[in-house]
Amino acid sequence: MTAWKPGAATIRELLRLGDLDQVAASASLAERLLQEAETNIASAEIVRPQDPGGAVQLGYEAARKAATSLLAAQGLRPTSAGGHVAVQRAVIAQFGEAFNRFGRMRRRRHEQEYPNIDSPTATDGDALEMIAFARQATKRAREVVGSKRLGAWSS
Repeated sequence: MTAWKPGAATIRELLRLGDLDQVAASASLAERLLQEAETNIASAEIVRPQDPGGAVQLGYEAARKAATSLLAAQGLRPTSAGGHVAVQRAVIAQFGEAFNRFGRMRRRRHEQEYPNIDSPTATDGDALEMIAFARQATKRAREVVGSKRLGAWSS
């Protein structure tokens, strides 16, 4: 199996910057992350009516885990320096459309996690949007991981 080609230049750059590390590719870790993403989505749906902010956070965690599952399948892992932004850049470059809202969703989750006086309170609409994004990201990640077309990253 050959390395996934789309987004290769971005992955090389993230590795060069130290925002991603190479590790052993792991289909089992990818599957575990996808299962956790699906559990987070189900939990977000349960808490949404009473806690839209919590649902936003859970939905974002689901999307991030789905995205990270794709990296795990390739033997890539974000570093503490790269964090969530490295995950965002890597999956948008490689897997596109399903992850295009990742940056906006990441910032929305950040507003909930680290609010200031001007941060808006999450609404039910925010929670529904985040859950829909998480579903879309998880579905796409499951399709790609399930296709067995991702190989270990090689530059």
